[in-house]
Amino acid sequence: MASPIGLLSGRLALVTGGGSGIGRAVCHVLAREGARVVVADLNSIAAEETKKHLDDIGGRYEHLALPVDVSVGRSVQSLIVDIRGKFNAAPSIVVNSAGITRDNFLLKMDENSWNAVMNVNLKGTFLVTQAAAAAMLDDKVPKSSIINIASIIGKTGNVGQCNYAASKAGVEAFTRSVSKELAKYNIRCNAVLPGFIETPMVQSVPDKVKEKFKALIPFGRMGLPEEVAEVVLFLASDRSSYVTGNCIEVSGGLAT
Repeated sequence: MASPIGLLSGRLALVTGGGSGIGRAVCHVLAREGARVVVADLNSIAAEETKKHLDDIGGRYEHLALPVDVSVGRSVQSLIVDIRGKFNAAPSIVVNSAGITRDNFLLKMDENSWNAVMNVNLKGTFLVTQAAAAAMLDDKVPKSSIINIASIIGKTGNVGQCNYAASKAGVEAFTRSVSKELAKYNIRCNAVLPGFIETPMVQSVPDKVKEKFKALIPFGRMGLPEEVAEVVLFLASDRSSYVTGNCIEVSGGLAT
């Protein structure tokens, strides 16, 4: 059961990509700490499944599942309108976790694969952050925090993932720039850089590749989505009230 008093008691949180993987784990942890959570995902069925899990946790607040295509401005704007219509407020916590891969070697990668990854991972982070920040200002939301899910691959690079690496490196640079612009409005913006985490996205990686990367991780294992979510919780809460523009690695010590 969720505690009636938590680090985020009464806060409203939006999590994109909340239908699975890291996004779903983030939803669980934020709800556990007393937040009302809007689970947003392109896969509306998966979003509803996450919401059901949150409802089963218990607690004082209701949660909401909404469909969104983060790569389309109109869809993102509709999402924010729906949230404000339901809760009569903008979210004070936004977690940009929606992300995709379209892996291939550089010489074999087609333009559509490049664009798809950039549109979701980087453009989507921009669109949601822009729309949410504007709503936070309009509603005079106090103690606002935006957390972007980047990736350690944005720092290390990876064979067959030039599009993904570029998109996530862009998320880091975007985060640092946005933090400087929004600080005067008391809106914090940070990023989390997961390493190899046990998610559906990583399950598609060939076993021999996963074993190769495990050998580079001092802990000798892949991380759990919950281990990333706990860092997101810290950045969402008042315990990180003087932290902005930071990119925190959650990679088990994977060398960068």
